[in-house]
Amino acid sequence: MFCLCVFLQLAALERQIFDFLGFQWAPILGNFLQIIVVILGLFGTIQFRPRYIVVYTVWTALWVTWNVFIICFYLEVGGLSKETDLMTFNISMHRSWWREHGPGCIRRVVRPSSPGLLEDYSYVSVTGCIIDFQYLEVIHSAIQILLSLIGFVYACYVISIFMEEEDSFDFIGGLDTYSYRQPPQEHVELKPVKPVGK
Repeated sequence: MFCLCVFLQLAALERQIFDFLGFQWAPILGNFLQIIVVILGLFGTIQFRPRYIVVYTVWTALWVTWNVFIICFYLEVGGLSKETDLMTFNISMHRSWWREHGPGCIRRVVRPSSPGLLEDYSYVSVTGCIIDFQYLEVIHSAIQILLSLIGFVYACYVISIFMEEEDSFDFIGGLDTYSYRQPPQEHVELKPVKPVGK
């Protein structure tokens, strides 16, 4: 579980860095929650706390759903458009960092030719990308889904082990057939206690 949590954390941190660079606030919030819940799940595994692992499994189902939404968003499935400001909560005009900085991309800043436009407004032209940015975002989400599904299966396995251990635990003198019980004695023999040091 520890190695899987390390992979989940590294994938979430890598994604968090690039979402911060692109000012994508919705994924930043999701990545932050993912990091916290993975730490909680690891703590629950180490400390034998099944409730924390249950929280992790519920969050994992939500995380997979979120990543499926991101895939649909960038592939423009069902009327979604990657050109909207949905990922930035409509706060800013920022897009994916990979849009301008993907592998092989050549970024050119073109100043406006009209004198009526602001001087600091510019148009960015990107050409020559080996992989389009939406496919890079889809790959990131697909990796998150794969790791999360493995984590979900493993968390369910750990929860089942913890529940079996709780069911098999029995206090001494409990109701199991192997408990040690002495028959009740009618007479109890008392022995005097000798004082020490006199």
